[in-house]
Amino acid sequence: MRLFAAVLPPDDVVRQLADRIAVLRQLPGADRLRWTGPPGWHFTLAFYGEVGEETVPELSERLARAARRTAPFPLAVRGGGQFGHGRALWAGAEGDPAALRQLAQRAEAAARRAGVPMEEHRHYRAHLTLARGREAVDVRPYVAALDDFASRTWTVDEVALVRSRLPRSGVPGEQPRYETVGRRPLGGAG
Repeated sequence: MRLFAAVLPPDDVVRQLADRIAVLRQLPGADRLRWTGPPGWHFTLAFYGEVGEETVPELSERLARAARRTAPFPLAVRGGGQFGHGRALWAGAEGDPAALRQLAQRAEAAARRAGVPMEEHRHYRAHLTLARGREAVDVRPYVAALDDFASRTWTVDEVALVRSRLPRSGVPGEQPRYETVGRRPLGGAG
């Protein structure tokens, strides 16, 4: 199964972001972007890719250990940016970026210890993907419209193990489906 570890924003933060995205989707050229929806909004910590059923229990246990070693920390969705010269629009994070980065490193290390082959380690950049373009799109107006966006701050107290099911219908605009298959509390949380 296709898995990743993530921090999921609370429902009220998702609603607040959805209100701002509704405004962005009215901007000229918004139809040239493939917008993600609230079910897909998360801060990916580590992408594991295809993981065999036999490996999932060990991965889950190692992710739980990584979570226990991390204290709860504050986080908010804040501002926006782009990757790939307009190929991806994202919302950023603020709060305790060092704690989020450390949790991402631990989630990646958990996979390696469980025998999940991981790509070469990259510098972690906390982001929540909002839209993608098949071709380069000038997303500067969208980034500017996100500049003053700030959600409320919440306390991250768990890490989620999420299954991603890619679209198979061939219907344009169909989104992946996400299913949380496990939640692991951070150290000192429940």
